[in-house]
Amino acid sequence: MGEAPAAAAPARGRARFRKADRIRRRREYLAAQASGRRLKAPHFTVILAPPGGEPRPRLGLVVTRRLGKAVRRNRVKRLLREFFRRHREALPPQDIIILAKKGAETLTYDDVTRELARILLASRTQGA
Repeated sequence: MGEAPAAAAPARGRARFRKADRIRRRREYLAAQASGRRLKAPHFTVILAPPGGEPRPRLGLVVTRRLGKAVRRNRVKRLLREFFRRHREALPPQDIIILAKKGAETLTYDDVTRELARILLASRTQGA
């Protein structure tokens, strides 16, 4: 019985959203916004900036109160983090800031994936 949880643990560990995967400080957000390249999607603006440390993707989220109460904002953030977790290996090794626009609170995970994959995964193949 003790072997099954041990076998499942490594898969869970790779899919986590760790502190090293996040943009956490205000100055990191400001630096990325100042030096980054903006990409637009119908419900998101994405800023790609040079990595702030190791060349690996890091995610920063901006979800304002315009989207609604905390429950709606938190749902949008969960969907964005899930997209990042599932596509981390295919994302460009840069700091990625995603700003949610009005209407993002109504999207499903599939909608989020369609919008972000079109700009983020395509930018990886174009050498961004």
